[in-house]
Amino acid sequence: MTSAQDRADVIDAATTMMWRIDTRDWDAFPAVFADSVRLDYTAIWGGDPAHVTPAQIHADWSRLLGAFDATQHLLANHLVQIDGDTAVLTAVFQAIHLLANPFGSPRWTLGGTYRIGLLRTADRWLINDIAMTPTWADGNKEILTLASGGVRPEAA
Repeated sequence: MTSAQDRADVIDAATTMMWRIDTRDWDAFPAVFADSVRLDYTAIWGGDPAHVTPAQIHADWSRLLGAFDATQHLLANHLVQIDGDTAVLTAVFQAIHLLANPFGSPRWTLGGTYRIGLLRTADRWLINDIAMTPTWADGNKEILTLASGGVRPEAA
């Protein structure tokens, strides 16, 4: 049986990750991750899922997401499954990205689902697996290319 506190802590770990991205709190950002994280953003970037460290995620995401003028990542409709010291959070998301540019709309919004795996440590839950599946988008996806400099980040 899942305790209400475990459920809240799992949701809080995922929310904290998104909050630190949107507030650009890059120094605190890596603290939500386990030592090794599987990232699956293949639905956007192609290729294969990556196994990376928090330092690699920090470097790639701060460079890519920090290049936008602003972002807002929202998670909702949280489904939490806990089995001992592992958990899976499945949630719908909406991610708004803003970047002024001469080639069209400054906004690209993406929606879909996140599946976030977590491990319990002595004092908190840490993210060790992220899979993003987009189901819809609106706006100018080209700002993703502009923000990334046309290069797929290793950890995204």
